[in-house]
Amino acid sequence: MKKRFFPVGKLPQGLLGRLLREYTEADNRVLVGPSAGEDAAVIDFGDTCLVAKTDPVTFVSKDCAWYAVNVNANDIAAMGAVPRWFLATALLPEGKTTERYVEKLFDSISSACSELGISLCGGHTEITAGLNRTIIVGHMLGEVSKEKIVLSSGAKEGDDILLTKGVAIEGTSIIAGEREKELKGKYSQGALKRMKEFVKVPGISVLKEAYLANTLPGIHAMHDPTEGGLSMGLYELAGASKVGLEIEEDRINILPECFELCNEFGLNPLGLIASGSLIIVTEQSVTDKLRKLLREHQIDVSVIGRVAGKSGVRLIRGGKRETFPFFEQDEMTKVVAAKN
Repeated sequence: MKKRFFPVGKLPQGLLGRLLREYTEADNRVLVGPSAGEDAAVIDFGDTCLVAKTDPVTFVSKDCAWYAVNVNANDIAAMGAVPRWFLATALLPEGKTTERYVEKLFDSISSACSELGISLCGGHTEITAGLNRTIIVGHMLGEVSKEKIVLSSGAKEGDDILLTKGVAIEGTSIIAGEREKELKGKYSQGALKRMKEFVKVPGISVLKEAYLANTLPGIHAMHDPTEGGLSMGLYELAGASKVGLEIEEDRINILPECFELCNEFGLNPLGLIASGSLIIVTEQSVTDKLRKLLREHQIDVSVIGRVAGKSGVRLIRGGKRETFPFFEQDEMTKVVAAKN
């Protein structure tokens, strides 16, 4: 029988869930252990909790160190915590690594940590055979008081679902950078530069909106949609909370630049890596307060749907309900595979 190999990207949700149930064990200080859909682990440290996360950067070749700090910090913030300490494992390509390159890498990590008030406190660096580009695996530690922990599993029937900024900030930036040569004849230099810099403006960090949201009562869940885009973020949240979600298509803010690039390469923006957006699930009575608070701090936000039912994610399009698109692979893999 022919072997079935998994595609590039995350493991299938069902398989990952089974493996985590069968092969992981935690002591009683682990308040949130390995679980599909949760952004990080939470460990009881008495008066406070340690929040721990590890995540690699695999789609980006440029500024991968800066990305690693930010995407790991986002997952800590989505749990209601403050990111404090960062460790990095840097795997560098054989035959391509110079002293100048390594110094730039360290400078990039240091600068990103400094911007967010995070201490770079350890890691590992090596030149690795078989790699054609640098891989950075980040490890972020944060802290939070027990009463301020926010989980992906906290969504409740009737809650509103909010999305900050829009999709897909990270995906747009990566495509513009990785496929710049092909796009030069179709977009002005200024337009390409602006799209590449989406990681800075509007930015892939969600720390600000996560901190602001967590000042209000009634925030039941937050989730950082990354690989697999908004789609995977919603499915992970629904699975973790054991609820159903209903999402209104015309309320999803797809950034115009993202829409254009997705059309160019035949991608669906709902499945494109989406760091920079934050999914926030809140009591309906708190929604207006949260929207006002975020907008006072110049953060775009829209109510895209509600928690309804016990499972699944449904898209409301033209008044009709249908299954929300699901992506086994992030749409970015089509661009990366085509380039490589």
